[in-house]
Amino acid sequence: MHPTPRPYRPRPRVSWVANPPPGAIGPRPPRPAERYDGPPSYHVPPRWGFPHLAWRVPTAVPGTPSGYPSPAERVRVLHRNAVTILWFLAGLAAVAAGAEFWRYALLVMSRSTALHASTVAFSDALEIIASLLTVVFGLIAVAATLWWLLVARSAAAEAAGQEPARSTGEVVAGVLVPGVNLVMAGSILAELEHLVLGREPDRRPRPSRLVLAWWAAWVVNEVLMVLVIGWRFKDGVQAMADGVLLTGLLNTSAAVLAGLTAVLVYRLTTLLAPVRTDRLRPLQVRSVKGAPPPELRTARPTGAAR
Repeated sequence: MHPTPRPYRPRPRVSWVANPPPGAIGPRPPRPAERYDGPPSYHVPPRWGFPHLAWRVPTAVPGTPSGYPSPAERVRVLHRNAVTILWFLAGLAAVAAGAEFWRYALLVMSRSTALHASTVAFSDALEIIASLLTVVFGLIAVAATLWWLLVARSAAAEAAGQEPARSTGEVVAGVLVPGVNLVMAGSILAELEHLVLGREPDRRPRPSRLVLAWWAAWVVNEVLMVLVIGWRFKDGVQAMADGVLLTGLLNTSAAVLAGLTAVLVYRLTTLLAPVRTDRLRPLQVRSVKGAPPPELRTARPTGAAR
């Protein structure tokens, strides 16, 4: 049984607004009416104008300064990076698991027959390269997913008008500290899903099947990791063979965990920020129907200044 997460108790956001007391600011003096001097004139033909852009939504002019992106926009960008890295990690872990199982099969075959040297060398090289790449991309995936998690919590809290139930330090410790993350990681994701779905703050978070499946894969992966590390200290040929088999199971669970994490990140991001900028198509005016004809301009007098 998985431990139940603690009750979700969000803190409402409070903003203080200071207004001057009545009568503190006097009425503004009336501005004198400006005299009309006629249309603008230029010494040289002006070279400014509107940018040559298609009509699109949302409107944005390239090159102009814009404000800091909102947490929802940052979530969209971070989720694409995290999902790509996670799927690549899942493929690497699957290759590493296949290399370990092949190595175990070669160990079993070596009990009754001799093995070719090139086959053993290729198996060892594949196992070493796949394992190293899996570890490296595993660290990168953890960093990318943790960054997405922190930004997603801020975006969900901002959309709901509440403060997150846990601080940033508690979230980082609950994900990275061994032993503690067995309980805290699933609770943090359950609270995030509860907040993203817009459920009532007073209700206890009820994780979905996807979150429960991810939680189970997380626990299995960490238990297998501890078991593999402890198995390395045992001596004997049979212990070494069992270690190879356990390492293959660890890589298999890592592949499943990476895939579930990618699916979970994509689902929560879609619920939190459903509009994806990469799917927005530019709009362009092709024809106008039913509009009144434009007014005819009067001829400019000869010798008139521009």
